[in-house]
Amino acid sequence: MCGIVGYLGRRQALPIIIKGLKRLEYRGYDSAGIALLNGSLDIVKKKGKVIDLENEIGSKPMDATLGMGHTRWATHGEPNDKNAHPHASTDGKLAIIHNGIIENYASLKKELEKSGHKFLSDTDTEVLIHLIEEIKIQNNCNIEEAVRLALNEVVGAYAIVVLSQDEERTLIAARKGSPLVIGIGEDEFFVASDATPIIEYTNNVTYLNDREMAIIKDGSLVVKNLENIVKTPFIQKLELDLEDIEKGGYAHFMLKEIFEQPKSIRDAMRGRLVLREHQLILSGIDQYLNRFINAERMLLIGCGTSWHAGLIGEYLFEDLARIPTEVEYASEFRYRNPVIRDKDIVIAISQSGETADTLAAIELAKSKGSLIFGVCNAVGSSIARTADAGAYLHAGPEIGVASTKAFTSQVTILAMMAMYLGLKKGTIPLSKYQELLNALDSVPDKVSKILSKADEILEISKSFYQATNFLYLGRGYNFPVALEGALKLKEISYIHAEGYPAAEMKHGPIALIDEEMPVVFIATKDSSYEKVISNIQEVKARKGKVIAIVTEGDTEIKGMADFTFEIPNIADPLVPLLAVVPLQLLSYHIAILRGCNVDQPRNLAKSVTVE
Repeated sequence: MCGIVGYLGRRQALPIIIKGLKRLEYRGYDSAGIALLNGSLDIVKKKGKVIDLENEIGSKPMDATLGMGHTRWATHGEPNDKNAHPHASTDGKLAIIHNGIIENYASLKKELEKSGHKFLSDTDTEVLIHLIEEIKIQNNCNIEEAVRLALNEVVGAYAIVVLSQDEERTLIAARKGSPLVIGIGEDEFFVASDATPIIEYTNNVTYLNDREMAIIKDGSLVVKNLENIVKTPFIQKLELDLEDIEKGGYAHFMLKEIFEQPKSIRDAMRGRLVLREHQLILSGIDQYLNRFINAERMLLIGCGTSWHAGLIGEYLFEDLARIPTEVEYASEFRYRNPVIRDKDIVIAISQSGETADTLAAIELAKSKGSLIFGVCNAVGSSIARTADAGAYLHAGPEIGVASTKAFTSQVTILAMMAMYLGLKKGTIPLSKYQELLNALDSVPDKVSKILSKADEILEISKSFYQATNFLYLGRGYNFPVALEGALKLKEISYIHAEGYPAAEMKHGPIALIDEEMPVVFIATKDSSYEKVISNIQEVKARKGKVIAIVTEGDTEIKGMADFTFEIPNIADPLVPLLAVVPLQLLSYHIAILRGCNVDQPRNLAKSVTVE
């Protein structure tokens, strides 16, 4: 949700914090603020984006080598100056920034008000800093102990950084359920929600675990749990380059990430697909191969775009490996008392590896004895650490809020898993396995071919950017693609869009179709081709405008549709990897034509780390 940056070292903190906030702005951009400690504790915060905070700071003298910053995605309290972080204690000597939700804030606030505390904001975060202040006073303890005791009283999720005016070279950070990484440089330390603000200065990091605190003072780092037991931090090297988090000449991160897909798909296959030997190497499956082969059911869980990738995974696992598969919204999974068995395998899909609902769902599944397999992008993330095994996407940082390259990398991983299990179980013959491997290897080049025709999508977009509704239709493997195409358009252009199985159009959505309704068909030449043609004719009979994604050389649909876009021919299970790309471009260009901020769409944050 929110973005956190902290610094303690020998350099001026303000430039480091501001630059870090800009790199984390994809996590939240309702408001932003900083706190710097240099004798006094100076706080500046402002509704809006980081640039608005910069303008508010202006030329104020803000010299300090210790400080922290925050960019907010609003949960408690509307976006405004008073609700922006950091929040201060009553005496103004303590400050906090926070990502997460304190669920018992109301009862804590009531007790604190009885003790004379007055609150200036509508946030749960302000309650936490007042609680820390109250404990510090009552116990006559230092800030480290006050934070530890306070966190033992709160219920909810948090990543926090706390400063105290009385302890000028001390920075306290802690986490539970929300990510926090500590960067270790030469005589300096960094704290952030993810590694993007850190990589410019150091590639040595440690990730805090749940219910752990980092105490940075006197040039040293100590990690403790909330029981006050010292832990040995695991220091690791970041696999991240600075250029990965820059736009690289593109107008927007989203466009860059769409065009990175030939590389990101290839990177997902690298070291796993060995074409010359006609084999896949999937070590995460191999260490539990018997459990996979004997699995009674696969449960794929995710949210948003990751759920759509899981839906394609359902088609893949049932089609190729003949394993009964269900796809679950992580946000609903644990609240409906699901049936989970020890012979089930749960595949958790998440770009960030920090999605709160997905983490809660896998904790439930793990408690029932299920094997947990993580499919995520962020190395060292909570899901990666919680899962029994898994596969990293290796897609590189995805800064645009609307997921593009992570989606195709997720589908690539799931496709390899399904092929591999199909071969091991004998549900697909060796000849089909090898045919699919060759097809998968061809995907990056075919995506490049699609991207070379991006201007065709721009021309289509010019005819529809003023539409108020869209309908996306597909069948079989293309139905989840329709859902993903509709989601992309909703996310970044604010046009209402719905995805449906094409055959379901007659069971309701057809009532919406008139000359003002664009209908996008994913209509490639597969086993459902003739039936999709019938659906297109039904739309045209009602004067709907048809945009069709078709297989190269298709002339039949070209004669019916108002607009067509051709994609290369490929085996049915891999069509989603190609068909989704023009839909990503369509949403991008429509959003740009409408004047929308495609990288930071309103009300959305990249990583949903609160339930």
